Amino acid sequence: MRTAFTTLALLAGTVLFGTVTLLAELLGRPHGPDSIFAKTPRWWASWLLGAAGVKVVVHGRDGHADGAPRVFIANHVSWFDIPAMIAALPHYGFVAKRELERVPFFGRAARAVGVIYIDRENRKAAFSAYEDAAAKIRAGQSVLVYPEGTRGDDYALRPFKKGPFVLAIGSGAPVVPVVIYGTIEVNPRREFRASPGTVHVHLLEPVPTAGLTYADRNGLADRVRERMAECLHTHYGVTSAPEPVRAGRNSSLRTSEPEPDFL
Repeated sequence: MRTAFTTLALLAGTVLFGTVTLLAELLGRPHGPDSIFAKTPRWWASWLLGAAGVKVVVHGRDGHADGAPRVFIANHVSWFDIPAMIAALPHYGFVAKRELERVPFFGRAARAVGVIYIDRENRKAAFSAYEDAAAKIRAGQSVLVYPEGTRGDDYALRPFKKGPFVLAIGSGAPVVPVVIYGTIEVNPRREFRASPGTVHVHLLEPVPTAGLTYADRNGLADRVRERMAECLHTHYGVTSAPEPVRAGRNSSLRTSEPEPDFL
């Protein structure tokens, strides 16, 4: 019953708030932290979380309330990570896979509220999208990226793609490691169900990127991942395997081709 109710709420909420968003875009309404484009995602997330009976508890929000642009890096284990993060954070944009843009109505409305789509099969287009995202961050827009790429089956961290860290270095904005815990119990990756529960979102100490270059991308990714792994282990007893060593990991030169794990 809960799953059916949540599914109906998802469909109705997406149509309702998506329509409001697209109408605002059509009418040329301004973007910004207090605009309709910032409010509709929060309304959508609250609608969906309420229907599912999910409570979001945020740890460490006070250190991120100044409005300065940041690159939020989060683990990814459930589709419910998305509404949970929207509820937890101030106005920001997502970096998401291109496939989501093809979802009827949702894809177009999501782009209107700041989602930046990445085509993981086209490296040149992906680099261009990241450069566009970096420019938006420098202009004051925070973004959220899931560096594991896809959802996992458990909370142990998987290998990180390096693209999000290239993005952070290019923007000059600090990286905020984020740990999400509780969404697997709400909505596991391989099951079509929604259950009531409590989701914890930990906003950890920012990692500065000022002065870093492309050659520092691996070290930055390692520092962020270590902080997230420590949080998962300290609070929830989750142990993550070390990041695997890849060819070129310690290289200080930028090559003409992106690394295999860039996207």
